[in-house]
Amino acid sequence: MKSLERLVSDKASKLGNSFPCQICVVGFLCGICLTSLFLAALTSLGTFGLTAFSFSSVFPSCNSTSDQVTDMGAHIDRTENDDDDQVKLLVSAWDNILLNNEDYFKKLGMNKSDVPNAPHLENCEERTRVRKRLDTPIANQTFPSWINGGDEENYPLTRRVQRDIWYHQHPSDCQNKNLKFLVVDWETLPGFGIGAQIAGMTGLLAIAINENRVLVANYYNRADHDGCIGSSRGSWSCYFLPETSKECRKRALEVMKKREAWDSGIVTGKQNYSSKEIWSGRIPKLWGQPWSYMKPTTEINGTLVSSHRKMDRRWWRAQAVRYLMRFQTEYTCGLMNAARHSAFGKEAAEIVLSSGDWRSKNKVRSEIEEEVWSSHKPWVPRPMLSVHVRMGDKACEMRVAALEEYMHLADRIRDRFPELNRIWLSTEMKEVVERSKDYAHWRFYYTEVARQVGNTSMAEYEGSLGREMSTNYPLVNFLMASEADFFVGALGSTWCFLIDGMRNTGGKVMSGYLSVNKDRFW
Repeated sequence: MKSLERLVSDKASKLGNSFPCQICVVGFLCGICLTSLFLAALTSLGTFGLTAFSFSSVFPSCNSTSDQVTDMGAHIDRTENDDDDQVKLLVSAWDNILLNNEDYFKKLGMNKSDVPNAPHLENCEERTRVRKRLDTPIANQTFPSWINGGDEENYPLTRRVQRDIWYHQHPSDCQNKNLKFLVVDWETLPGFGIGAQIAGMTGLLAIAINENRVLVANYYNRADHDGCIGSSRGSWSCYFLPETSKECRKRALEVMKKREAWDSGIVTGKQNYSSKEIWSGRIPKLWGQPWSYMKPTTEINGTLVSSHRKMDRRWWRAQAVRYLMRFQTEYTCGLMNAARHSAFGKEAAEIVLSSGDWRSKNKVRSEIEEEVWSSHKPWVPRPMLSVHVRMGDKACEMRVAALEEYMHLADRIRDRFPELNRIWLSTEMKEVVERSKDYAHWRFYYTEVARQVGNTSMAEYEGSLGREMSTNYPLVNFLMASEADFFVGALGSTWCFLIDGMRNTGGKVMSGYLSVNKDRFW
């Protein structure tokens, strides 16, 4: 199939549960040939071909015109069937529901409630309300709800550590005069990628816990774009729920204006600590040494790694990044909806249609749908393997591997799990995407963005994409990798290191991790 490029309205945070749409079907039955009308619409707004399926997702700025857009979509290699007009129609209906396009349904003479649930999408407005309710002291009195799987499926003490960090960062009385703060901006040096920024913040969280301070993360340059509106602009809270409460943040920002607060040590900042303390300082010992009994689940060069010099840091960074990314915001939820719909929308429609004519069914939601099933995660095709190929300028820091090495490891997993045939591929390199077409026995999904050619630096590449796109699409890939059933990467990459941490605190420990190299500090 050829690409379908769709323009989307702006305000991603207000349309968190929406997915950009560019198919406009102008007729539905009513005595008119469905196929001809649908193909006519496709002629004006997009076309289907024979070899690829792609939607371009667009998140324009809140005050931009329709021609000022940023494209991010997902691609899947597959062949198109000729008899899928009903699938196209259902995908289009989901698009227009999520865009709140009332005119579309008026033209068709139908109600939005007539359209079946899209299993691969979340109701982001509803889910965000639930997540905010779960991010409260009452909800966390036992164990935090953002941890999946049993204790044996996560790093040791994960539930206890996550609860303790949450309470440390959410003291009951933010006006307590004895309360101390560590107020910092996210790292903004040009050579720092998202992974390095997050890794640096995990070190600062360790300092805050060791010194009994509340960490307050201030300016986040990657969120300083038009997609993040209002107070979330320039803030981590554009993408994930904030690291501390509004009350403590307000108190910290008030106190830091006073010189005596700095002189007395009530407030500290990055300038109070050396790079060594931030990047390789003391790991909090409140929980003993749980890294000493982590089960070996990482394989490098055919051997399980039972121990290395940085076991403590690997365990801590996993806990810290899990806490910082514990709940998505409505904006991030919308980005994930966009990616899933681009990649999996057609498959989801085929599944729904396989159960019968969706137009003839009663769409009344029952209590169990509202109270129980609504908390289920959105559907994705499974099993899914995530492969992150890091090349480019990373060669100055680690041994880079060609796609063939990653695919060799992928085939090893498939030998054990023959039902595995899907790969979510993330990479900055165009050549990697092109080479993936050589592996016809695998089904690849990947975001549709401009990719790096040659040895262009990551900073230059990100600059060419623009701040919004260079932040959004890596975070989508990161979260997709965190939720995949298996993962193949390069532990020498900070990004892969952090993905591994998210997986090991998200119920994926026993999925294992096959790496083409080791971390350079081990």
